[in-house]
Amino acid sequence: MKRNNYFFFFGVILLLKFKQGTLIFYLYDTHPHLQWIIVYLRSVMAVNQLQRIILGLKVRQFRQERGCNFDELSKQTGISISYLNEIEKGKKYPKTDNRHALANALGISESFLTSAELTKQFAPLGELLKSNFLRDLPLDLFGIEIQQIVEIIARDPDRVNAFISAILEISRAYSLREENFYFAALRAYQELRSNYFEEIEIEAERFVKENGLPTDGGVPYFKLANLLEKKYGCQIIHDGLSEYPELQGVRSVYNPGKKRLLLNGRLNDKQRAFQLAKELGFNALGLKERPLASTFLKVSSFEEVLNNYKAAYFAVAILINQESFATDVGHFFAQSTWQGDALLALIEKYQASPEVFFQRFNVVTKAFGLDKVFFLRFIHDLETDLFEIDKELHINRRHQPHATGINEHYCRRWLSPVLLRELQTKAGKDTLLAGAHRATFMNSGDEYLCMALAKPGYPTVNKHVSIMLGVLLDDHTKKIIRFWNDPTVVQTTVNITCERCPLENCQERAAEATVVQRREKRKKMQELIGILSGTMPSP
Repeated sequence: MKRNNYFFFFGVILLLKFKQGTLIFYLYDTHPHLQWIIVYLRSVMAVNQLQRIILGLKVRQFRQERGCNFDELSKQTGISISYLNEIEKGKKYPKTDNRHALANALGISESFLTSAELTKQFAPLGELLKSNFLRDLPLDLFGIEIQQIVEIIARDPDRVNAFISAILEISRAYSLREENFYFAALRAYQELRSNYFEEIEIEAERFVKENGLPTDGGVPYFKLANLLEKKYGCQIIHDGLSEYPELQGVRSVYNPGKKRLLLNGRLNDKQRAFQLAKELGFNALGLKERPLASTFLKVSSFEEVLNNYKAAYFAVAILINQESFATDVGHFFAQSTWQGDALLALIEKYQASPEVFFQRFNVVTKAFGLDKVFFLRFIHDLETDLFEIDKELHINRRHQPHATGINEHYCRRWLSPVLLRELQTKAGKDTLLAGAHRATFMNSGDEYLCMALAKPGYPTVNKHVSIMLGVLLDDHTKKIIRFWNDPTVVQTTVNITCERCPLENCQERAAEATVVQRREKRKKMQELIGILSGTMPSP
Protein backbone atom coordinates (compact mmCIF):
# COMPACT_ATOMS: atom_id res chain seq x y z
CA MET A 1 0.00 0.00 0.00
CA LYS A 2 1.33 3.41 -0.91
CA ARG A 3 2.52 5.85 1.76
CA ASN A 4 -0.18 8.43 0.90
CA ASN A 5 -2.87 5.78 1.53
CA TYR A 6 -1.68 5.53 5.13
CA PHE A 7 -2.14 9.27 5.52
CA PHE A 8 -5.53 8.94 3.85
CA PHE A 9 -6.67 6.30 6.35
CA PHE A 10 -5.32 8.43 9.21
CA GLY A 11 -7.23 11.46 7.92
CA VAL A 12 -10.40 9.41 7.60
CA ILE A 13 -10.16 8.25 11.21
CA LEU A 14 -9.55 11.77 12.52
CA LEU A 15 -12.33 13.26 10.44
CA LEU A 16 -14.84 10.63 11.44
CA LYS A 17 -14.38 11.58 15.07
CA PHE A 18 -15.94 14.93 14.20
CA LYS A 19 -18.08 14.25 11.12
CA GLN A 20 -20.18 11.14 11.50
CA GLY A 21 -22.98 9.85 9.33
CA THR A 22 -22.95 11.30 5.80
CA LEU A 23 -19.21 10.93 5.30
CA ILE A 24 -19.32 7.24 6.23
CA PHE A 25 -21.91 6.44 3.60
CA TYR A 26 -20.00 8.51 1.03
CA LEU A 27 -16.77 6.57 1.66
CA TYR A 28 -18.62 3.25 1.77
CA ASP A 29 -20.09 3.86 -1.70
CA THR A 30 -17.06 5.42 -3.39
CA HIS A 31 -14.18 3.47 -1.81
CA PRO A 32 -15.09 -0.27 -1.66
CA HIS A 33 -11.59 -1.16 -0.45
CA LEU A 34 -12.33 0.85 2.73
CA GLN A 35 -15.39 -1.16 3.72
CA TRP A 36 -13.57 -3.14 6.37
CA ILE A 37 -12.28 -0.05 8.18
CA ILE A 38 -15.67 1.67 7.87
CA VAL A 39 -17.47 -1.31 9.44
CA TYR A 40 -15.00 -1.15 12.31
CA LEU A 41 -15.47 2.60 12.76
CA ARG A 42 -19.24 2.19 12.77
CA SER A 43 -19.02 -0.37 15.57
CA VAL A 44 -16.76 1.93 17.60
CA MET A 45 -19.02 4.96 17.19
CA ALA A 46 -22.11 2.91 18.03
CA VAL A 47 -20.80 2.45 21.56
CA ASN A 48 -21.70 5.73 23.17
CA GLN A 49 -20.78 7.16 26.52
CA LEU A 50 -23.95 5.98 28.22
CA GLN A 51 -23.33 2.37 27.21
CA ARG A 52 -19.77 2.49 28.53
CA ILE A 53 -20.85 3.93 31.87
CA ILE A 54 -23.71 1.48 32.44
CA LEU A 55 -21.56 -1.54 31.57
CA GLY A 56 -18.81 -0.23 33.86
CA LEU A 57 -21.24 0.10 36.75
CA LYS A 58 -22.37 -3.49 36.33
CA VAL A 59 -18.83 -4.82 36.22
CA ARG A 60 -17.95 -2.91 39.38
CA GLN A 61 -21.12 -3.98 41.23
CA PHE A 62 -20.90 -7.70 40.46
CA ARG A 63 -17.14 -7.82 40.97
CA GLN A 64 -17.54 -6.37 44.47
CA GLU A 65 -20.52 -8.60 45.28
CA ARG A 66 -18.37 -11.64 44.46
CA GLY A 67 -15.58 -10.28 46.70
CA CYS A 68 -13.25 -10.22 43.73
CA ASN A 69 -10.37 -7.75 43.33
CA PHE A 70 -8.90 -6.53 40.03
CA ASP A 71 -6.04 -9.02 40.12
CA GLU A 72 -8.39 -12.00 40.52
CA LEU A 73 -10.78 -10.77 37.82
CA SER A 74 -7.85 -10.16 35.49
CA LYS A 75 -6.70 -13.78 35.89
CA GLN A 76 -10.23 -15.12 35.30
CA THR A 77 -10.86 -13.05 32.17
CA GLY A 78 -7.42 -12.54 30.67
CA ILE A 79 -8.04 -8.75 30.66
CA SER A 80 -5.30 -6.53 32.05
CA ILE A 81 -5.87 -4.76 35.38
CA SER A 82 -5.45 -1.31 33.83
CA TYR A 83 -8.02 -2.10 31.13
CA LEU A 84 -10.47 -3.45 33.72
CA ASN A 85 -10.07 -0.22 35.64
CA GLU A 86 -10.85 1.80 32.48
CA ILE A 87 -13.93 -0.37 31.83
CA GLU A 88 -15.31 0.22 35.33
CA LYS A 89 -14.80 3.98 35.00
CA GLY A 90 -16.82 3.97 31.79
CA LYS A 91 -13.87 5.01 29.66
CA LYS A 92 -13.50 1.79 27.66
CA TYR A 93 -15.97 -0.66 26.13
CA PRO A 94 -14.72 -4.27 25.88
CA LYS A 95 -14.69 -6.19 22.60
CA THR A 96 -16.95 -9.20 22.04
CA ASP A 97 -14.60 -11.88 23.44
CA ASN A 98 -13.83 -9.77 26.51
CA ARG A 99 -17.53 -9.11 27.14
CA HIS A 100 -18.14 -12.87 27.04
CA ALA A 101 -15.28 -13.50 29.46
CA LEU A 102 -16.50 -10.79 31.85
CA ALA A 103 -20.07 -12.11 31.87
CA ASN A 104 -18.87 -15.65 32.69
CA ALA A 105 -16.53 -14.46 35.45
CA LEU A 106 -19.22 -12.28 37.05
CA GLY A 107 -21.92 -14.93 36.82
CA ILE A 108 -24.34 -12.92 34.68
CA SER A 109 -25.56 -13.23 31.12
CA GLU A 110 -23.78 -11.34 28.37
CA SER A 111 -27.12 -9.91 27.21
CA PHE A 112 -27.71 -8.37 30.66
CA LEU A 113 -24.14 -7.09 30.84
CA THR A 114 -24.54 -5.17 27.57
CA SER A 115 -28.15 -4.04 28.10
CA ALA A 116 -29.27 -0.61 29.34
CA GLU A 117 -30.90 -2.27 32.35
CA LEU A 118 -29.46 -1.57 35.80
CA THR A 119 -30.07 -3.34 39.10
CA LYS A 120 -32.30 -1.76 41.73
CA GLN A 121 -29.25 -0.42 43.54
CA PHE A 122 -28.33 1.84 40.62
CA ALA A 123 -31.83 2.47 39.21
CA PRO A 124 -32.02 6.19 40.24
CA LEU A 125 -28.60 6.79 38.70
CA GLY A 126 -29.70 5.02 35.52
CA GLU A 127 -32.71 7.33 35.18
CA LEU A 128 -30.45 10.34 35.69
CA LEU A 129 -27.94 9.11 33.08
CA LYS A 130 -30.68 8.52 30.51
CA SER A 131 -32.25 11.94 31.02
CA ASN A 132 -31.43 14.88 28.77
CA PHE A 133 -30.80 16.94 31.89
CA LEU A 134 -27.49 15.33 32.84
CA ARG A 135 -26.27 15.22 29.24
CA ASP A 136 -27.10 18.89 28.79
CA LEU A 137 -25.35 20.07 31.95
CA PRO A 138 -22.19 22.05 31.02
CA LEU A 139 -19.85 19.81 33.00
CA ASP A 140 -16.98 20.50 30.59
CA LEU A 141 -17.05 24.21 31.47
CA PHE A 142 -16.11 23.26 35.04
CA GLY A 143 -13.55 20.63 34.04
CA ILE A 144 -15.81 17.75 35.13
CA GLU A 145 -16.50 14.51 33.27
CA ILE A 146 -19.65 12.44 33.71
CA GLN A 147 -17.41 9.47 34.54
CA GLN A 148 -16.10 11.35 37.58
CA ILE A 149 -19.63 11.86 38.89
CA VAL A 150 -20.46 8.21 38.27
CA GLU A 151 -17.29 7.11 40.07
CA ILE A 152 -18.27 9.12 43.16
CA ILE A 153 -21.76 7.60 43.09
CA ALA A 154 -20.42 4.09 42.64
CA ARG A 155 -18.37 4.31 45.85
CA ASP A 156 -21.50 4.39 48.00
CA PRO A 157 -24.53 4.01 45.72
CA ASP A 158 -27.15 3.63 48.45
CA ARG A 159 -26.35 6.92 50.16
CA VAL A 160 -25.78 8.88 46.96
CA ASN A 161 -28.93 7.50 45.33
CA ALA A 162 -30.86 8.58 48.42
CA PHE A 163 -29.29 12.02 48.05
CA ILE A 164 -30.25 12.16 44.34
CA SER A 165 -33.80 11.12 45.17
CA ALA A 166 -33.96 13.84 47.83
CA ILE A 167 -32.73 16.49 45.36
CA LEU A 168 -35.32 15.39 42.79
CA GLU A 169 -38.04 15.47 45.45
CA ILE A 170 -37.02 18.99 46.49
CA SER A 171 -37.01 20.13 42.87
CA ARG A 172 -40.55 18.80 42.43
CA ALA A 173 -41.74 20.38 45.68
CA TYR A 174 -40.43 23.79 44.65
CA SER A 175 -41.49 23.42 41.00
CA LEU A 176 -37.92 23.63 39.78
CA ARG A 177 -37.54 22.99 36.07
CA GLU A 178 -34.56 22.24 33.87
CA GLU A 179 -34.11 25.91 33.05
CA ASN A 180 -33.67 26.70 36.76
CA PHE A 181 -30.63 24.44 36.76
CA TYR A 182 -29.38 25.85 33.46
CA PHE A 183 -29.51 29.45 34.69
CA ALA A 184 -27.92 28.45 38.00
CA ALA A 185 -25.12 26.70 36.06
CA LEU A 186 -24.63 29.83 33.95
CA ARG A 187 -24.35 32.03 37.05
CA ALA A 188 -21.83 29.62 38.56
CA TYR A 189 -19.79 29.74 35.35
CA GLN A 190 -19.89 33.54 35.28
CA GLU A 191 -18.78 33.68 38.90
CA LEU A 192 -16.01 31.16 38.24
CA ARG A 193 -14.66 33.50 35.53
CA SER A 194 -15.34 36.66 37.57
CA ASN A 195 -17.80 37.55 34.81
CA TYR A 196 -14.90 38.52 32.55
CA PHE A 197 -14.36 36.62 29.30
CA GLU A 198 -11.15 37.60 27.55
CA GLU A 199 -11.96 35.65 24.39
CA ILE A 200 -15.19 37.59 23.82
CA GLU A 201 -13.47 40.87 24.65
CA ILE A 202 -10.88 40.14 21.92
CA GLU A 203 -13.59 39.35 19.36
CA ALA A 204 -15.50 42.50 20.30
CA GLU A 205 -12.38 44.66 20.02
CA ARG A 206 -11.60 43.20 16.60
CA PHE A 207 -15.18 43.79 15.45
CA VAL A 208 -15.10 47.42 16.62
CA LYS A 209 -11.84 48.10 14.75
CA GLU A 210 -12.93 46.36 11.57
CA ASN A 211 -16.20 48.27 11.40
CA GLY A 212 -15.06 51.68 12.63
CA LEU A 213 -17.29 51.84 15.71
CA PRO A 214 -16.62 54.62 18.26
CA THR A 215 -14.61 53.68 21.35
CA ASP A 216 -15.11 56.72 23.58
CA GLY A 217 -18.85 57.18 23.63
CA GLY A 218 -22.14 55.75 22.48
CA VAL A 219 -22.51 53.65 19.33
CA PRO A 220 -25.27 55.14 17.13
CA TYR A 221 -28.26 52.94 16.55
CA PHE A 222 -28.18 53.51 12.78
CA LYS A 223 -24.57 52.20 12.56
CA LEU A 224 -25.57 48.94 14.20
CA ALA A 225 -28.62 48.60 11.96
CA ASN A 226 -26.51 49.25 8.87
CA LEU A 227 -23.99 46.58 9.90
CA LEU A 228 -26.66 44.02 10.63
CA GLU A 229 -28.39 44.59 7.31
CA LYS A 230 -25.39 44.89 4.98
CA LYS A 231 -22.80 42.64 6.66
CA TYR A 232 -25.13 39.83 7.69
CA GLY A 233 -28.16 40.30 5.43
CA CYS A 234 -30.62 40.65 8.28
CA GLN A 235 -33.88 42.50 7.69
CA ILE A 236 -34.93 44.74 10.59
CA ILE A 237 -38.61 45.48 11.19
CA HIS A 238 -38.45 48.41 13.60
CA ASP A 239 -42.09 48.14 14.71
CA GLY A 240 -42.61 44.43 14.10
CA LEU A 241 -44.59 43.49 17.21
CA SER A 242 -47.22 46.25 17.34
CA GLU A 243 -49.94 43.92 16.01
CA TYR A 244 -49.49 41.52 18.92
CA PRO A 245 -50.59 43.00 22.28
CA GLU A 246 -49.62 39.76 24.02
CA LEU A 247 -45.99 40.55 23.16
CA GLN A 248 -45.88 44.12 24.50
CA GLY A 249 -43.27 43.08 27.10
CA VAL A 250 -41.07 41.27 24.55
CA ARG A 251 -38.31 43.40 23.05
CA SER A 252 -37.49 41.40 19.94
CA VAL A 253 -38.29 38.22 18.00
CA TYR A 254 -35.96 36.66 15.41
CA ASN A 255 -37.11 34.66 12.38
CA PRO A 256 -34.11 32.55 11.24
CA GLY A 257 -35.81 31.30 8.07
CA LYS A 258 -36.29 34.83 6.75
CA LYS A 259 -33.31 36.34 8.62
CA ARG A 260 -35.71 38.91 10.00
CA LEU A 261 -35.48 40.74 13.35
CA LEU A 262 -38.79 42.07 14.66
CA LEU A 263 -38.36 44.87 17.20
CA ASN A 264 -40.83 46.22 19.70
CA GLY A 265 -41.69 49.71 18.43
CA ARG A 266 -42.02 51.00 21.99
CA LEU A 267 -38.31 50.56 22.71
CA ASN A 268 -36.15 53.67 23.11
CA ASP A 269 -32.94 54.11 21.11
CA LYS A 270 -30.75 52.66 23.89
CA GLN A 271 -32.88 49.55 24.16
CA ARG A 272 -33.00 49.10 20.38
CA ALA A 273 -29.22 49.52 20.19
CA PHE A 274 -28.71 46.67 22.63
CA GLN A 275 -31.05 44.34 20.72
CA LEU A 276 -29.18 45.06 17.47
CA ALA A 277 -25.77 44.69 19.13
CA LYS A 278 -26.85 41.37 20.60
CA GLU A 279 -28.00 40.17 17.17
CA LEU A 280 -24.59 41.19 15.83
CA GLY A 281 -23.10 39.06 18.61
CA PHE A 282 -24.97 35.95 17.49
CA ASN A 283 -23.64 36.49 13.96
CA ALA A 284 -20.08 37.59 14.71
CA LEU A 285 -19.50 34.76 17.19
CA GLY A 286 -21.19 32.17 14.96
CA LEU A 287 -23.70 31.11 17.64
CA LYS A 288 -26.25 28.84 15.98
CA GLU A 289 -28.23 27.41 18.89
CA ARG A 290 -30.03 30.42 20.30
CA PRO A 291 -33.35 31.73 21.65
CA LEU A 292 -35.64 33.31 19.08
CA ALA A 293 -37.06 35.95 21.43
CA SER A 294 -35.54 38.41 23.89
CA THR A 295 -37.59 36.79 26.68
CA PHE A 296 -37.06 33.12 27.58
CA LEU A 297 -40.45 31.39 27.60
CA LYS A 298 -39.05 27.88 27.14
CA VAL A 299 -35.44 26.76 27.36
CA SER A 300 -34.35 23.97 25.03
CA SER A 301 -30.79 23.42 26.25
CA PHE A 302 -27.95 24.89 28.26
CA GLU A 303 -26.17 25.70 25.00
CA GLU A 304 -29.04 28.04 24.18
CA VAL A 305 -28.72 29.79 27.55
CA LEU A 306 -24.94 30.06 27.27
CA ASN A 307 -25.03 31.40 23.71
CA ASN A 308 -27.62 34.00 24.68
CA TYR A 309 -25.28 35.19 27.43
CA LYS A 310 -22.29 35.28 25.06
CA ALA A 311 -24.20 37.38 22.53
CA ALA A 312 -25.32 39.77 25.28
CA TYR A 313 -21.75 40.02 26.61
CA PHE A 314 -20.51 40.79 23.09
CA ALA A 315 -23.20 43.47 22.75
CA VAL A 316 -22.13 45.21 25.96
CA ALA A 317 -18.46 45.00 24.91
CA ILE A 318 -19.02 46.74 21.56
CA LEU A 319 -21.40 49.33 22.99
CA ILE A 320 -19.06 50.34 25.86
CA ASN A 321 -15.32 50.11 25.18
CA GLN A 322 -13.62 48.53 28.18
CA GLU A 323 -10.49 50.73 28.22
CA SER A 324 -12.44 53.95 27.89
CA PHE A 325 -14.96 52.80 30.48
CA ALA A 326 -12.26 51.75 32.97
CA THR A 327 -10.66 55.19 32.67
CA ASP A 328 -13.97 56.96 33.26
CA VAL A 329 -14.90 54.72 36.19
CA GLY A 330 -11.45 55.32 37.69
CA HIS A 331 -12.09 59.08 37.63
CA PHE A 332 -15.55 58.51 39.13
CA PHE A 333 -14.16 56.35 41.97
CA ALA A 334 -11.44 58.95 42.68
CA GLN A 335 -13.97 61.61 43.69
CA SER A 336 -14.01 62.37 47.39
CA THR A 337 -17.80 62.81 47.41
CA TRP A 338 -20.65 60.78 45.96
CA GLN A 339 -21.82 62.38 42.72
CA GLY A 340 -24.97 60.76 41.43
CA ASP A 341 -25.12 63.23 38.56
CA ALA A 342 -21.63 62.14 37.46
CA LEU A 343 -22.84 58.55 37.26
CA LEU A 344 -25.85 59.61 35.18
CA ALA A 345 -23.53 61.66 32.95
CA LEU A 346 -21.48 58.52 32.21
CA ILE A 347 -24.65 56.68 31.22
CA GLU A 348 -25.51 59.51 28.88
CA LYS A 349 -21.99 59.56 27.42
CA TYR A 350 -22.17 55.90 26.44
CA GLN A 351 -25.83 56.13 25.42
CA ALA A 352 -26.44 52.92 27.38
CA SER A 353 -29.42 51.59 29.27
CA PRO A 354 -28.85 51.17 33.05
CA GLU A 355 -28.70 47.37 32.60
CA VAL A 356 -26.00 47.61 29.94
CA PHE A 357 -24.09 50.24 31.92
CA PHE A 358 -23.95 48.18 35.10
CA GLN A 359 -23.17 45.01 33.16
CA ARG A 360 -20.01 46.77 31.96
CA PHE A 361 -18.93 47.13 35.56
CA ASN A 362 -17.59 43.60 35.05
CA VAL A 363 -14.27 45.33 34.28
CA VAL A 364 -13.86 46.50 37.90
CA THR A 365 -12.41 43.14 38.91
CA LYS A 366 -9.63 43.25 36.32
CA ALA A 367 -9.03 47.01 36.27
CA PHE A 368 -9.25 47.78 39.99
CA GLY A 369 -8.94 44.45 41.80
CA LEU A 370 -12.43 44.76 43.28
CA ASP A 371 -13.25 41.06 43.39
CA LYS A 372 -15.86 40.92 46.18
CA VAL A 373 -18.81 42.24 44.23
CA PHE A 374 -22.49 41.45 43.71
CA PHE A 375 -25.06 42.57 41.14
CA LEU A 376 -28.82 42.40 41.72
CA ARG A 377 -31.77 43.42 39.59
CA PHE A 378 -35.01 44.20 41.41
CA ILE A 379 -38.45 44.25 39.82
CA HIS A 380 -41.19 46.24 41.59
CA ASP A 381 -44.67 45.14 40.62
CA LEU A 382 -46.81 48.25 41.01
CA GLU A 383 -50.06 46.30 41.06
CA THR A 384 -49.12 43.90 43.88
CA ASP A 385 -46.47 46.16 45.50
CA LEU A 386 -44.10 43.17 45.64
CA PHE A 387 -40.34 43.30 45.08
CA GLU A 388 -38.61 40.47 43.24
CA ILE A 389 -34.99 39.74 42.35
CA ASP A 390 -34.93 38.31 38.85
CA LYS A 391 -31.17 38.48 38.17
CA GLU A 392 -28.15 38.17 40.42
CA LEU A 393 -24.43 37.59 40.20
CA HIS A 394 -21.84 37.12 42.94
CA ILE A 395 -18.09 37.43 42.40
CA ASN A 396 -15.59 35.65 44.66
CA ARG A 397 -18.19 34.32 47.11
CA ARG A 398 -21.90 34.15 47.94
CA HIS A 399 -22.59 37.61 49.37
CA GLN A 400 -25.23 38.45 51.96
CA PRO A 401 -27.78 40.12 49.66
CA HIS A 402 -29.14 37.39 47.41
CA ALA A 403 -32.34 36.12 45.85
CA THR A 404 -34.61 33.70 47.65
CA GLY A 405 -37.33 31.59 46.12
CA ILE A 406 -39.34 31.01 49.29
CA ASN A 407 -41.90 33.79 48.88
CA GLU A 408 -40.62 36.09 51.62
CA HIS A 409 -40.43 39.89 51.66
CA TYR A 410 -37.04 41.37 50.82
CA CYS A 411 -35.69 43.94 53.26
CA ARG A 412 -37.06 47.35 52.26
CA ARG A 413 -33.94 49.06 53.62
CA TRP A 414 -31.84 47.94 50.68
CA LEU A 415 -30.95 50.74 48.30
CA SER A 416 -32.92 49.40 45.32
CA PRO A 417 -36.29 49.20 47.13
CA VAL A 418 -35.66 52.70 48.53
CA LEU A 419 -35.08 54.11 45.04
CA LEU A 420 -38.03 52.20 43.61
CA ARG A 421 -40.27 53.72 46.28
CA GLU A 422 -38.99 57.16 45.34
CA LEU A 423 -39.57 56.40 41.67
CA GLN A 424 -43.27 55.90 42.35
CA THR A 425 -43.54 59.63 43.09
CA LYS A 426 -41.83 60.63 39.83
CA ALA A 427 -43.43 60.93 36.39
CA GLY A 428 -42.16 60.03 32.93
CA LYS A 429 -40.95 56.88 31.21
CA ASP A 430 -37.42 58.30 30.92
CA THR A 431 -36.99 59.06 34.63
CA LEU A 432 -33.71 57.68 35.97
CA LEU A 433 -32.67 57.81 39.64
CA ALA A 434 -29.21 57.14 41.08
CA GLY A 435 -28.22 56.56 44.69
CA ALA A 436 -25.59 55.15 47.05
CA HIS A 437 -25.53 53.86 50.61
CA ARG A 438 -23.50 51.74 53.01
CA ALA A 439 -25.31 48.62 54.14
CA THR A 440 -24.25 46.54 57.14
CA PHE A 441 -25.83 43.09 57.41
CA MET A 442 -27.10 42.10 60.83
CA ASN A 443 -26.01 38.46 60.92
CA SER A 444 -22.50 38.74 59.49
CA GLY A 445 -21.52 42.36 60.13
CA ASP A 446 -20.33 42.60 56.51
CA GLU A 447 -20.55 46.13 55.15
CA TYR A 448 -21.08 46.91 51.47
CA LEU A 449 -20.89 50.13 49.52
CA CYS A 450 -23.88 49.96 47.20
CA MET A 451 -24.72 52.01 44.12
CA ALA A 452 -28.01 51.65 42.28
CA LEU A 453 -30.10 52.99 39.42
CA ALA A 454 -33.90 52.85 39.17
CA LYS A 455 -36.15 53.43 36.16
CA PRO A 456 -39.59 52.51 34.80
CA GLY A 457 -39.64 49.03 33.27
CA TYR A 458 -40.64 50.39 29.88
CA PRO A 459 -41.93 48.88 27.59
CA THR A 460 -43.30 46.50 30.27
CA VAL A 461 -46.19 48.23 31.99
CA ASN A 462 -46.84 48.48 35.75
CA LYS A 463 -43.31 47.45 36.64
CA HIS A 464 -40.24 49.41 37.70
CA VAL A 465 -36.65 48.14 37.63
CA SER A 466 -33.56 48.80 39.74
CA ILE A 467 -30.02 47.52 39.24
CA MET A 468 -27.74 47.48 42.28
CA LEU A 469 -23.97 47.01 42.47
CA GLY A 470 -22.44 46.20 45.85
CA VAL A 471 -18.74 46.08 46.78
CA LEU A 472 -17.51 44.64 50.08
CA LEU A 473 -16.14 47.58 52.01
CA ASP A 474 -12.67 46.30 52.93
CA ASP A 475 -9.36 48.21 53.08
CA HIS A 476 -8.70 47.74 49.36
CA THR A 477 -12.13 49.07 48.39
CA LYS A 478 -11.61 52.13 50.59
CA LYS A 479 -8.41 52.95 48.72
CA ILE A 480 -10.05 52.62 45.31
CA ILE A 481 -13.47 54.22 45.92
CA ARG A 482 -12.62 57.48 47.64
CA PHE A 483 -16.18 58.60 48.37
CA TRP A 484 -16.93 55.58 50.57
CA ASN A 485 -16.99 57.75 53.74
CA ASP A 486 -18.86 60.71 52.28
CA PRO A 487 -21.30 61.83 55.01
CA THR A 488 -24.08 62.08 52.41
CA VAL A 489 -23.81 58.33 51.77
CA VAL A 490 -26.35 57.00 54.27
CA GLN A 491 -25.36 54.11 56.54
CA THR A 492 -28.04 51.57 57.36
CA THR A 493 -28.48 48.14 58.90
CA VAL A 494 -30.14 45.60 56.61
CA ASN A 495 -31.12 41.93 56.45
CA ILE A 496 -32.20 39.46 53.79
CA THR A 497 -35.96 39.29 54.36
CA CYS A 498 -38.40 40.71 56.88
CA GLU A 499 -39.40 37.22 57.96
CA ARG A 500 -35.80 36.49 59.04
CA CYS A 501 -35.02 39.85 60.64
CA PRO A 502 -35.10 40.30 64.45
CA LEU A 503 -34.76 44.10 64.20
CA GLU A 504 -37.38 45.76 66.39
CA ASN A 505 -39.32 48.94 65.63
CA CYS A 506 -38.39 48.82 61.94
CA GLN A 507 -40.46 51.42 60.09
CA GLU A 508 -39.88 49.69 56.75
CA ARG A 509 -40.97 46.22 57.87
CA ALA A 510 -43.31 44.61 55.32
CA ALA A 511 -44.00 41.33 57.18
CA GLU A 512 -43.74 39.85 60.65
CA ALA A 513 -40.52 38.11 61.67
CA THR A 514 -42.17 34.68 61.45
CA VAL A 515 -38.95 32.74 60.85
CA VAL A 516 -37.32 34.39 63.88
CA GLN A 517 -40.39 33.61 65.97
CA ARG A 518 -40.36 29.93 64.95
CA ARG A 519 -36.65 29.74 65.68
CA GLU A 520 -37.13 31.20 69.17
CA LYS A 521 -40.03 28.82 69.82
CA ARG A 522 -37.90 25.78 68.85
CA LYS A 523 -35.03 27.04 71.01
CA LYS A 524 -37.34 27.32 74.04
CA MET A 525 -38.72 23.83 73.40
CA GLN A 526 -35.19 22.38 73.20
CA GLU A 527 -34.26 24.05 76.49
CA LEU A 528 -37.33 22.63 78.25
CA ILE A 529 -36.73 19.14 76.86
CA GLY A 530 -33.10 19.37 78.01
CA ILE A 531 -34.17 20.33 81.53
CA LEU A 532 -36.86 17.60 81.73
CA SER A 533 -34.50 14.94 80.33
CA GLY A 534 -31.72 15.91 82.72
CA THR A 535 -29.25 16.82 79.97
CA MET A 536 -29.36 20.55 80.80
CA PRO A 537 -29.23 22.27 84.22
CA SER A 538 -32.31 24.06 85.49
CA PRO A 539 -32.15 27.85 85.27
